Amino acid sequence: MVQGPMLYIIGFACIAVLVVLLFGVGSFAKGGEFNQKYANKIMRMRLLLQFIAVILIVGAVALARSGG
Repeated sequence: MVQGPMLYIIGFACIAVLVVLLFGVGSFAKGGEFNQKYANKIMRMRLLLQFIAVILIVGAVALARSGG
């Protein structure tokens, strides 16, 4: 089971993904110049944060299964 600081790091990473996702959806719904200018950058940021979160989760599960 994942415990300690790693659990908080994973939680923070997941919350960061959620914040960027909601920001992107909000800017998409509003539309306009901001969305046209930053939509791709926001999507790339979300993908990067999701990648980091998944790597952290997989690494923590692997570490927990190995007994470390």
